[in-house]
Amino acid sequence: METITQNSIGIDGKVFAERRALTRRRVLKGATLRYNRGYGALECIVRNLTDNGARLAFGETAAVPSEFDFWIAGSREPRRAAVRWRGVEDVGIEFLN
Repeated sequence: METITQNSIGIDGKVFAERRALTRRRVLKGATLRYNRGYGALECIVRNLTDNGARLAFGETAAVPSEFDFWIAGSREPRRAAVRWRGVEDVGIEFLN
């Protein structure tokens, strides 16, 4: 996994320094979100990952619930996660457990 080290670009086009406490790792893995006691599910792509959270890519984020169980492909157990920010096609999540 490649570490993301560059600065970020704000919505106004200005470059600002990285503010995250943990280093993000660039990944390209499939994942599944399960919610509504397991009756609902969505698939997504994990774009970057830290020990505390991830950036997920969707076609559209309107259906993504605020909390869910998160499975990265190949993992043994899910992690509970909550949405911390939401864009049109991307969601930032924080792991709760």
